Amino acid sequence: METFNKPQQRRSRFHSSEASVAYICLIPAILGLIFLTYLPLLGVLGISMTNWTGLKNPEFIGFSNYITLFTTDPYIKDSIIATLYFAFLSVAGSMVYSLFIAMLLNRKIPARGFFRAVFYVPFVLPAAAIYVGWSWLYEANFGFFNYLLSEIGLNKVLFIADSNFVVPSLSLIAVWLSGNLIVIFLAGLQSVPSVYHEAAEMDGANGWNRFRHITLPCMTPIIFYNLLLSLIANLQVVTPALALTNGGPGNSSRFMTYLMYDQAFVNYKLGYACATTFIIFAILAAFTAVLFKTSKRWIFSEGDDDK
Repeated sequence: METFNKPQQRRSRFHSSEASVAYICLIPAILGLIFLTYLPLLGVLGISMTNWTGLKNPEFIGFSNYITLFTTDPYIKDSIIATLYFAFLSVAGSMVYSLFIAMLLNRKIPARGFFRAVFYVPFVLPAAAIYVGWSWLYEANFGFFNYLLSEIGLNKVLFIADSNFVVPSLSLIAVWLSGNLIVIFLAGLQSVPSVYHEAAEMDGANGWNRFRHITLPCMTPIIFYNLLLSLIANLQVVTPALALTNGGPGNSSRFMTYLMYDQAFVNYKLGYACATTFIIFAILAAFTAVLFKTSKRWIFSEGDDDK
């Protein structure tokens, strides 16, 4: 009996030591989360309950900043609408564009490596410089896009000076900047088992059916990751407003992060800005929770029996 228990005891000690090593290796990550995420978040929550301006000692005022934000602030409603509108257009456009480009770059084409670099480069360039460069393309009188419109007999468009066009125009730039999503999609496409495609092709499935029933299901974990990444990034958008529009025309591009910036560094209402920051966090948390909650219904994995 003792001889029989010895291998089990050795395996138990091995798994116990393995778990101990894993916990030790997790300590830096846990400390990073505590000191770089959770404690600053608690600090923001605490400052949001004060009237601190950065120039005098903070005074505790409870939830007054939040009450003012949702009752008398003239910008918060337009800011939330503009942020959600931008995020919807940018996330939807980025997902479709990056998956389409990744599928093209996954094919055996001449100079494939060069084109992969070309589509990735916009992501690593300074965002402010990119937006300024696009402002020249959008220029009302001499911009390239208005030149093309005039050449085909259409009226010129005030891309970033018209409240109806400014958010879609800025979203187009965000879509063009999604080179990181292309790289991730490309890695996912290369991991799709080729035997599935070969079997489907032998059964007479065309390209669309292979994409719909093989590529897309196998790519759902990658789609989920890119969707989450894009959603978080675009809900925190601030560069377009800072570089091009200053929140205008009107309040049509006064995104929530720009509103927070304006409150903190223009009006010196740091407590009020932290309240806005916490609202942004709450919106991000809500969308992330919904995404995780619904992901089990559409994410495919090879071990699932119900797929």
